[in-house]
Amino acid sequence: MKISVVGAGAWGTTIAHILASKGFRVILWCYERDVAESINSIRENVRYLKGYKLSENIEATTELRDVVEADLFVNAVPVQFIRGVWENLKGLKFPRIVNLSKGIEVKKLELVHHIFEDIFGEEILYAILSGPSFAREVIDGKPTAVTLASKSEGFAVDMRTLFSTPFFRVYSHSDVIGVEVGGALKNVIAIASGICSGLGLGHNAIASLITRGLVEMAKMGKVLGAEAYTFFGLSGMGDLVLTCTGDLSRNRRVGIALGYGKGLREALSEIGGVAEGVETVRAVVRLAERFNVEMPISSEVYKVLFEGKSPQKSISDLMGREAKFEFYWLK
Repeated sequence: MKISVVGAGAWGTTIAHILASKGFRVILWCYERDVAESINSIRENVRYLKGYKLSENIEATTELRDVVEADLFVNAVPVQFIRGVWENLKGLKFPRIVNLSKGIEVKKLELVHHIFEDIFGEEILYAILSGPSFAREVIDGKPTAVTLASKSEGFAVDMRTLFSTPFFRVYSHSDVIGVEVGGALKNVIAIASGICSGLGLGHNAIASLITRGLVEMAKMGKVLGAEAYTFFGLSGMGDLVLTCTGDLSRNRRVGIALGYGKGLREALSEIGGVAEGVETVRAVVRLAERFNVEMPISSEVYKVLFEGKSPQKSISDLMGREAKFEFYWLK
């Protein structure tokens, strides 16, 4: 089998390495020429995974035409750039696609599977791979469990087998919407968690934030058609806990910088990568308005990022909201 991985950030490179290490031929498309050159010459992604030797079965390229002839496509392009990249591959006939990216498209307020259906038609076989999985821990071979969801049970099972290794356990699922909503919203909540850490608010605050963040994920998922139980699984609670507490989380690190009093531009410059939650929160707030869903944490993150509201004032406003029954939104 020939597999094309489109996007060579830390996660795309790690998944390419996993598949290549299982004996598959992998073509890895890189946006940056220096990334492709370093992978092909010294077997290392010096920009995003410095210090990790990659499988000889990976061939890196900067030409999209090189990825066309494949049996399976893996997307690792950040959500806001998916349409721009993949529309260049529009001629593919009914491709099989596994998506790794997490977020909601700001331009059209679409989940990722809708973007690919717009480009290739609803007949494509599509799956989303998501869960608590820092790239550096996975490529180190540390035990990790994730979820792979597809509307096609057969495709989900096939991909579950394809991606699984002795240290990378993959569960299959059918709730594509729930898995995508969880993957998108956890990044927004992670920014809020980072702000709490940057402000030195303690463990109680972060535990409370994670729990109420899970509620926001479930509320948004409910109006979009997700299954409620999905948010208590690996792609929901699992990924939320990791991203809100782990030091490798880019979204959390952005929040920490904001809590320290730094501006958004400076915070993003410091992490040196894409923090999907920054753009995703724009879409989340608009969707919340469209469906009349109360999402106070996401709303405050948006105000801190784009309206100049101080993190301290946001925390004060969240704590001062009207008291209510904890599970009011389920009634």
